[in-house]
Amino acid sequence: MNFRARHDSQQESDWQQSPAIGDRIADKSAPPDEPAVRDWIGPAAFKHWVALQGWIDKSYPGVFVPEWLYGGKKRGWTLRYKKTKAFCTLQPGYRLLSVQVVLGRAEREKFEERRYFWRPQLVKLYDEAHAYPDGKWLAVPISSAEDRHEVTELMSMKRPPTA
Repeated sequence: MNFRARHDSQQESDWQQSPAIGDRIADKSAPPDEPAVRDWIGPAAFKHWVALQGWIDKSYPGVFVPEWLYGGKKRGWTLRYKKTKAFCTLQPGYRLLSVQVVLGRAEREKFEERRYFWRPQLVKLYDEAHAYPDGKWLAVPISSAEDRHEVTELMSMKRPPTA
């Protein structure tokens, strides 16, 4: 192999190993700890991660025990909050945080009643989400306080806070 071929091969290898925005934590050996999540999603997204966990703990004291789930190499690790049915799932992506909320029939009716209250980005996500028998699965990217507030409104609509 000549120098140019080795150089091109090395660049391709480097490119394939570099994470892309939104890539999940895929090392299945153990769930990520807090420093690993912070390093993966970045400091700005980590502030939202901490704020969302704090909001859930404060609004639903003693209701949920977060559980790390491994969804395979493509989906990686997610942190699910569930009592009897799923409440939400925090999805740490490379330099990105998303929150998955499943809206069942009752929540979809509530969403539609408030359709013009929501920001256009969320309405677009909702409209484009496929409707499964158990509801619409929304993965809401969180990059601002407004995004975070809107997703907490969705969660409150799903299950009113107890505190």
